[in-house]
Amino acid sequence: MSTNQPVPATQAGGRGAPDARQLPTILTTVSIALMAVIASVTGLNVAQTHMAVEFAASQSTVLWIINIYTLALAALLLPLGALGDRLGRKPVLVAGLSVFGIATVVAGLAPTAEVMLAARVASGIGAAMIMPITLAVITSTFPEEQRGKAIGVWTGVAGGGGILGMFLSALLVDVADWRWLFVLPAVLVLVALAMTLKSVPNSRETSAHRFDTVAALVSSFAVVGLIFVLQEGPERGWTAPETLISLTVGLIATIGFVAWELHRRDASLLDVRLFRERGLSGGSVTLLVVFGVQAGIGVVLFPFFQAVLGWSGLLSTVAMMPMALAMMMASGLAPELAVGIGARSTMVVGIALASVGMALMALFVSVSGGYLSVLPGLLAMGVGMGLSMTPSTQAITASLPCEKQGVASALNDVTREFGTALGVALLGALVSAGYRDAIDDRLHRIPQGAADTAREGVANAVEVAGSIGPHAPDLLHAAQQSFVDGWQQAMWAGSVIMGALFIYIALRGPKNTPSAVADETDPAEAVSAG
Repeated sequence: MSTNQPVPATQAGGRGAPDARQLPTILTTVSIALMAVIASVTGLNVAQTHMAVEFAASQSTVLWIINIYTLALAALLLPLGALGDRLGRKPVLVAGLSVFGIATVVAGLAPTAEVMLAARVASGIGAAMIMPITLAVITSTFPEEQRGKAIGVWTGVAGGGGILGMFLSALLVDVADWRWLFVLPAVLVLVALAMTLKSVPNSRETSAHRFDTVAALVSSFAVVGLIFVLQEGPERGWTAPETLISLTVGLIATIGFVAWELHRRDASLLDVRLFRERGLSGGSVTLLVVFGVQAGIGVVLFPFFQAVLGWSGLLSTVAMMPMALAMMMASGLAPELAVGIGARSTMVVGIALASVGMALMALFVSVSGGYLSVLPGLLAMGVGMGLSMTPSTQAITASLPCEKQGVASALNDVTREFGTALGVALLGALVSAGYRDAIDDRLHRIPQGAADTAREGVANAVEVAGSIGPHAPDLLHAAQQSFVDGWQQAMWAGSVIMGALFIYIALRGPKNTPSAVADETDPAEAVSAG
């Protein structure tokens, strides 16, 4: 039951829906814009050492350069998505691309870490204007019978684009210079901006209520507080004063946001009562878990490839590509499967496959088996995540009325960002704890100093092994096997979490009919603005 009565969004200049021949160009445009944003989330991960050396910066500063972008993006998604609904989606997209493009160029030329930090904040602000609008353009432009396939393309880019961006970034770092990382998003933004000005129609909300400024501010505090905890907790410590203060601020702001929105009711930024509906709650929970698992897998895989198998950063990124490609292909196939067996069944199949994929990796991963011991699990996970993401995104966007599609899209994106931060924190902590527990019993013959260093992590063990002469093979074997033990612990935990999600969606997922995602709230024929 939707409590927001839909008000048809208007096309700029009173025009109707765009011609069907324009739709592929519109989809290409928003996909390119989204790819620029996603690539910038992961791209700098491969250049941490280079930035530390060039800026003479600490590891903490380098991590802030990487994380501040995600923090600014997540904090502003909901407010800027809502502003896009009111001011017009095309002008906000154009403004976001412009801000993002300029900030990207500044970051590429930054002479100091301080300038880089400022540029990354500006990039995050621009990305927060781009990301929700790209999906809102699809849901407000494409007719219902084509919307599912278009959302499938969008979710494929959102899910697999990060790995593709990381691959291209690693390639640029290897063959050129780390500052060339910013060339890719800059070019993508320039192309997207030109295509947006030419091809993307405008649509905006008609509302009888003033913009919910209080909710916009409080939601930003809530998101910043909670994501800061997830990003910084593992590094600073979960009981550190900064972590506890941030957690307190985040929880209080979240409670305040919910209370305020219940008070505002139909005039709210986000009607929280809609979470009672299966589409919105089921879609949000699914994306939270799926993106958490995907991000957590990345935390586990790269140390395995680099420290256990001894691969380069570029080869390690290439090894992730099968999962990304499987995810993108399955995202495109998910709408057709949903038409045949229903949205909930498609989500359930995808979640089951992802859970099986994690179990396969937990069962078969080994030092001697190498890459082939994890490849079947990676492929199963890629297909499973692709099948579950598209109907989940459709369920979220269809649960809010047409004039709230920027908010719906922003909620979809915020859920992804929370899931990513949560997955990295949870699975990363499980791997670290499992590694430390396993390696203690394998260091009896290792010199004390080297043993203490090895306990800090598998990369530390590999680095110190070169300085202990004949003990090196024993230390390497101990560290590699202990990491695999920690890996198995994290994979089993992830499989259990996916199993719990399977049960929840099977019982409380969107209605299991081909039109389930549109039937949940029936907001004036879903979200068409045409």
